[in-house]
Amino acid sequence: MVPSDIREAQPHPSSVMDRLVRRVVKLPGTPPGTVIHAGPRRIATPEIHIFHFGPDRLEKTRPGIHDPLPLIPDADDGVLWINVDGLHDVDLLERIGHHVGIHSLALEDVAHVGQRPKLEEYEDHLFLVLPMLRLTEAGHIEVEQVSLVVGDGILVSFQEASGDVFDPVRARLRNGKGKIRSRRADFLAYALLDALVDAAFHVLEGLGEQTEALEQMVIERPTPEGMQRVHELKRELLVMRRSVWPLRELTAAFQRIDPPRVQQGTQVYLRDVHDHCYQLLDTVEVLREMAKGLQELYLSSVSNRMNEVMKVLTVMASIFIPLTFVAGVYGMNFTYMPELDLPWAYPAVLTGMALVALGMLALFRLRHWI
Repeated sequence: MVPSDIREAQPHPSSVMDRLVRRVVKLPGTPPGTVIHAGPRRIATPEIHIFHFGPDRLEKTRPGIHDPLPLIPDADDGVLWINVDGLHDVDLLERIGHHVGIHSLALEDVAHVGQRPKLEEYEDHLFLVLPMLRLTEAGHIEVEQVSLVVGDGILVSFQEASGDVFDPVRARLRNGKGKIRSRRADFLAYALLDALVDAAFHVLEGLGEQTEALEQMVIERPTPEGMQRVHELKRELLVMRRSVWPLRELTAAFQRIDPPRVQQGTQVYLRDVHDHCYQLLDTVEVLREMAKGLQELYLSSVSNRMNEVMKVLTVMASIFIPLTFVAGVYGMNFTYMPELDLPWAYPAVLTGMALVALGMLALFRLRHWI
């Protein structure tokens, strides 16, 4: 899980419906390719970070949003990774799109967050929409859209805010470890996709711990508050499923793209990510089934406790029914009742009533009713 201090101050996670239903901000009849930002403003000022690397070099720059962007390198001049944090500056997005050659429809999807994870092929580049998942301190899933534009020797990544799960990838670039510096932009796209999938596993671990804690609480002390937490867990798992379910199709389509856009060496690694996506989906479905079981377990526990209470009350009522009958008989105001004149009649009746109560308790114990 990403530490909470890695990100700037973020707004409280939106409601489940906001995370499940895409916002519609364009007016009917708006031309396709119109760039309109839809979603919360998660950062005050956009930031740009650029990595230009090859097998034997790495250059890192941080230009201002009004500074000219570097030229796109040739195929033999390494890979250029441009990372943009902040999507609310539409003019900046359009300038970057014009400089890199991003299709207007892809640029529209970059600014309109809440997209379903997908992969689209354009003439000059690939366009990927990916989810970046985090688990907040309150146990809610925060979903951030990450868009990747993969071209020949260049990759542009768009994020809603600063702070991400790509630090291991940057560390590999700085240290020169692995094959990332010697490969093309498609391999960098794989590395970023793999980091996002790994982050989703960390979120699932947190949800799994919540499920185990709720299961223990439901068994030991079922309360309405516990039931409410079970419902919240089910909603978060629904958000999780919506985010990771399309990744299976995305990774399958990614590895089927022919060279030179996706090298054969990269396709091998993409198969591994595809397998991880299946594991993610399996885990999500298992947790959803467990959450459904928790709801049934809660209802069963409440029903059992109610049955125990009703059994105790029934036993007490069964004991006092004959005693009430005896007390009712001797409470009648008749003149001629032989026992009324005997000095030992009152203790005899009380003794008889006690024997009746003890006899009924013994019978209940013999029948294993108590």
